[in-house]
Order: sequence, then C-alpha cells, then structure tokens
Amino acid sequence: MTAETTSTVALITGANKGIGFATARALGTLGWTVLASARDKGLGQQAEQELRATGTDARFVRLDVTDADSVAAAARWIDKEYGRLDVLINNAGITRGDWGKTPSGTTMDDLREVFETNMFGVVTVTNAMLPLLRRAPAARIVNVSSEIGSMTAQSDPASPLCQLPASVPYPASKAALNMVTVMYAKELRDTPTSARPT
Repeated sequence: MTAETTSTVALITGANKGIGFATARALGTLGWTVLASARDKGLGQQAEQELRATGTDARFVRLDVTDADSVAAAARWIDKEYGRLDVLINNAGITRGDWGKTPSGTTMDDLREVFETNMFGVVTVTNAMLPLLRRAPAARIVNVSSEIGSMTAQSDPASPLCQLPASVPYPASKAALNMVTVMYAKELRDTPTSARPT
C-alpha cells in the first residue's frame, strides 16, 4: 500500500557515508523523506538509524547501482511505498588507488570497474526511476560530479588540477557523467523533470 506523504521524497544512492550521508542529513533538516540507499544492508541500516537519531525521516533502500535487478527492485519498492519520487541524487561513486598509473598503464578492468559505477550506474538508476520522477509535480535529478572531470581545468596549466598525475578511470568517468547529465537535461527540458550536475 502506498504511504501517504506530503513531504518531498528523495532517493540518494551511496547514502551510507561521505557526501551521500551528509546530503541525507541536510535534507532531513528540511523535513524531507530520505530514501538512503546502499549496497551493503548492514551499513545501510546503520546509516538509517544514525539519520533517524538526528530527526531525519530516513528509510534504508538496498540498491547496488551496478546490478540492474537490484535497481529494479528498489524502483518497485519505492513505487509501492510512495508512488512517486521527487528527487533523485545519483551520488554513488568509486575511485581506485590508480593515480600513480599513467594512461598507458591503465587496465581495461580498472576502467570498466570505475565506469560501471560512476557512469553506467547513473544511467541504470535514472532510467529505472524516471517513471516515478514523472509522477512528481516538479522532479529533479542531481548527478554528483567532480571538477576532476573538467577537460578545461585538466588542460589549463594555471589550474591546480592540471598538476595532478595523469590518470584515466576516475576523471574520464566524471567527464562522461557530465555529458550524460547534459543529454538528460536536453531530453527533459520541456517536462516538469530536470537534470543537473553538482
């Protein structure tokens, strides 16, 4: 049975730590209902308890952005419980300890692993949640990116980012995510749903 709620319902991927957890806590102070997703059930439930202790209306949702079945199950659960989704925050992301590797030393396994979460996962989750987002009066999709994915900053000798070691997986995944965000924004520009990077 669908829960009756007049509050804003937000799904945050990777909400059990870091930026995702901090975002969940901040949205909780606004009175939002926060669906805090995580791959690991134990860590996700712990995050839910910590958020609830601060007064946040938080519920753990098990969701692995690299597993289409897990994403679909999460979408079905949200549909059953809330019937809509007001905000999707694609926060889940990974980096690897490969900053010492040059582009020519990049392995395809490293590249695939990072892109699977940071870019493919965003598309998988967004597409699964779009029907729920379309039911909201003015839905928003927020993709958490990084300046590290900026080709302008990376190639500008005056930018601190240009001084970083040359590495491919994480910066390339964030650059790709930026383009994915632009394409969703173009598709959705004439609808009540909008997409933007942060």
